[in-house]
Amino acid sequence: MLIEKVEEYLEKIEKNKDINAFIDIRKEKVLEEAKRLEKDEKAKKKPLYGKLIAVKANINVEGYTISCASKTLENYISPYDATVIEKIKENGGLIIGITNMDEFACGSSGETSYYGPTKNPKAKDRIPGGSSSGSAAAVAADLCDFALGSDTGGSIRNPASHCGVVGFKPSYGVVSRYGLCDLAMSFDQIGPITKNAKDALEIMNIIKGKDEKDTTTVNIKDFEVREYKPKVGIVKEFMDVTDKKIREKIERAIEVFKDMNCEIVELSYKYLDLALPTYYLINYVEFYSATRRYDGRRYGYKIEDVCGEEVLRRITIGSIISQKEYSGKYYKKALKARNLLKREYMKMMKNIDIILSPTVPKLPHKLGEKISPIEMYNYDILTVIANLVGAPAGVVPCGEINNIPVGLQIQGKPFEDEKVLNAMIMFEKNFC
Repeated sequence: MLIEKVEEYLEKIEKNKDINAFIDIRKEKVLEEAKRLEKDEKAKKKPLYGKLIAVKANINVEGYTISCASKTLENYISPYDATVIEKIKENGGLIIGITNMDEFACGSSGETSYYGPTKNPKAKDRIPGGSSSGSAAAVAADLCDFALGSDTGGSIRNPASHCGVVGFKPSYGVVSRYGLCDLAMSFDQIGPITKNAKDALEIMNIIKGKDEKDTTTVNIKDFEVREYKPKVGIVKEFMDVTDKKIREKIERAIEVFKDMNCEIVELSYKYLDLALPTYYLINYVEFYSATRRYDGRRYGYKIEDVCGEEVLRRITIGSIISQKEYSGKYYKKALKARNLLKREYMKMMKNIDIILSPTVPKLPHKLGEKISPIEMYNYDILTVIANLVGAPAGVVPCGEINNIPVGLQIQGKPFEDEKVLNAMIMFEKNFC
């Protein structure tokens, strides 16, 4: 049965090549692994047996090209599995292929890949969002059972919203980053992209936990599915920066929580205008540092010689503001602003359980449409805060505008991932 399922999915992926969701598929390898699992009676009892998983091209999977969708690493075959991949395999899961992404996770549209842009299966003339574009598109097009992405400033939630699927960014430290090619190490988290919120919770129970290979990780108890009445916050500034039609969808979603007799509290986050500049200044410096290993000696090509425009922009800016004479003026101030943003977030969250908000403030633009870097960065204005403060945040579909999906973002306090996941499950159950 598993072999037949694999063959069916591989055929479906081939038929949907125009979406460009996958950039490395190894049919013989997948079929061989499926045969091995079918003969393994112990594997058949494991929670992920029979599940086919797509993996973003910046998470190491042994034997696959882990290119970060860049020419820099087009010939790099991973010699090992990331910790999340080890856990998936230990639980009977089967990796079906490696998905497309914005080059080195630099982008919010899915258009900066060396392998060409990913299409949005739900609105093919529109961007799918980024940087986990291929993973979200693969789930939306039913080319896998679920996918893994990484989220630095919205890179799971942004494409989940645009493609009409579920995405979850865990609290910082809940999931090991060992084997992830960093964009910005103090922001990055690996998380699931799924067809429903309950699947996201179950996958989180498999991939979470302390890892001796990643000192930022923590132990956290298993998440359980349970109903509760969350105290819900609505942030005025988050709604104010959002296009009217999207705001109307979010207001309808808020009504679902009202119908569940949840208390709704109006909130204010006065430092929203600081979020993007703070995030990107830190992002530039950490990305510049992370890319120094791509010097053409150990891995592929020298990154500056072959990378795309957005990657080069971030390296160049990161190089400048890392210099001693600029560090105090920009980077150190950004770190202070980050602390301010976190204090304000925790103060705002003190007496509530979750925040409901739009995921992105505008609809996705058309594929190939030229927009400025600032316009691109503005896609992330409502998602970067969770990364800046290390908080959990998930996205569930909450309707469409002209056949383009819109996602509701649900955020919580750091390490209260279970509350966020259950709020997502409850919303799905009651939304119609």
